[in-house]
Amino acid sequence: MSIKVEVFSSPGCSKCSHARELLKKIVLEKGESCIHWREVNILQELDYAVSLGVLSTPAIAIDGQLVFTRLPSARKLQSALEEHIHKTQDHEKQHRQQGA
Repeated sequence: MSIKVEVFSSPGCSKCSHARELLKKIVLEKGESCIHWREVNILQELDYAVSLGVLSTPAIAIDGQLVFTRLPSARKLQSALEEHIHKTQDHEKQHRQQGA
């Protein structure tokens, strides 16, 4: 019942640090069981970043889809995360009902 969030960053990027801290704060508020996240260093995972369409940092992908190509406001990020959490919960609920 969790979503996968990836923060694409590059070394020395101050906006990337801000994106990471913003995400950490939201994860603490929502609970780690809802949001599973990791930081992706684009220098180490360049092919993966390019495959998602990342052209600059910070960028944020949710469940394998590039959602933000630059640092979003806290409100926009929280809204997008909540939307994906609800979609995941609805999908799992439907899946359980079909299996019952």
